[in-house]
Amino acid sequence: MPDIFREVDNCVTAPQGFRAGVTASGIKADATIKDLAILASEVPCVTAGTFTTSSTRAAPVIVCQERLKSGRAQAVIVNSGNANCATGEIGMQNAYRMTGYVAKRFHMHEALILCSSTGIIGRQLPIEKIAAGVEAIELSADQGNAFSEAILTTDTHPKRMALEFQIEGHTIRLAGVTKGAGMIYPNMATMLSYLTTDAAIELDWMRGELQAAVAESFNIMAVDGDMSTNDTCILFANGLAGNTPINAHHPYAGTFREALRRVTQYLAREMARDGEGATKLMTVHVQGAQNKADAIKAARAITLSPLWQCALAGGDPNWGRIVAALGACGCKLDQSNYDIFIGDVQILKQGLAAQYDQQDARSAMAGNEVTIAVDLHLGDGKATAWGCDLTHGYIDENTLYTR
Repeated sequence: MPDIFREVDNCVTAPQGFRAGVTASGIKADATIKDLAILASEVPCVTAGTFTTSSTRAAPVIVCQERLKSGRAQAVIVNSGNANCATGEIGMQNAYRMTGYVAKRFHMHEALILCSSTGIIGRQLPIEKIAAGVEAIELSADQGNAFSEAILTTDTHPKRMALEFQIEGHTIRLAGVTKGAGMIYPNMATMLSYLTTDAAIELDWMRGELQAAVAESFNIMAVDGDMSTNDTCILFANGLAGNTPINAHHPYAGTFREALRRVTQYLAREMARDGEGATKLMTVHVQGAQNKADAIKAARAITLSPLWQCALAGGDPNWGRIVAALGACGCKLDQSNYDIFIGDVQILKQGLAAQYDQQDARSAMAGNEVTIAVDLHLGDGKATAWGCDLTHGYIDENTLYTR
């Protein structure tokens, strides 16, 4: 059967009616780097978001959570190089000022403008640079890829995807972009993600679908186990494609759900692949768990084990690290009846060392993508999680970050 989804370019400005613009405002030490970006729709959007569960939320997160109670938004302004976190009342005022600048510059209602920040914690935003930067930005439909680059911090490359598909004979586009490479342990990471679509969608259904998609993508991906203060994922739907608004009873609800999963899971994998200092993408499949919750526990425990991440970096198939992580994670496990594979090599069978060739196991860990599979033989719970190896590059990045 042919794939009904087709990839297109310009990521978040690929859907009808979305425009973006970027500038180098001078927030970062290198004043030539693009560090301020705006994404906007021609019309107000049905909008949903998910955010960090941290108790030390950054000012922009608080602003977004407050404004998204209405389920409506039209634009978001994003700066990199400064997190606007632990900045007190001044930080809150600056977050609101950012949205005010956008509203005035582009003639929008301020309550429909959202904001995000990413970078160093504890430093006040150079708000005068943001004000000047907003005035310098011009929005256009061909700046979606530029937007994906301007929001980066320690990332080595942008992460973006756009899909095109049909609903009721209407061409629909769904696109997404994300940044994040360190401080990645989402419940929701220093992670920002923006999703756009020209589909018409009912708010309540979209809120539930976004939460579910995030749970199976960004929230099951990790680099280092540290949750950020600024995690944000926002989905804008402007309805310009002209379809009947999608809800739970819509005949094409499953099509949109599949597109949303494809985009969010691709972005999650790319974040794990681009973890600070990472050289290998780790994919962990768990099946046979007592339930879904146990499968998630098991899969995440392996991606978050520093011992196993180091073994992965060195290409050392020391599966005892996996066994230890599984045993400590709290999932139900029968230690006389579970299996572990590294790639196609079974290294544990019914809880005991399997007969395998050590060189085959090393070869399975030699590439830049390594797959671990676990079968707990207890039920039908399954989950997939993504992570990466832990190298000296991670330490280097995080000993020099504020310089």
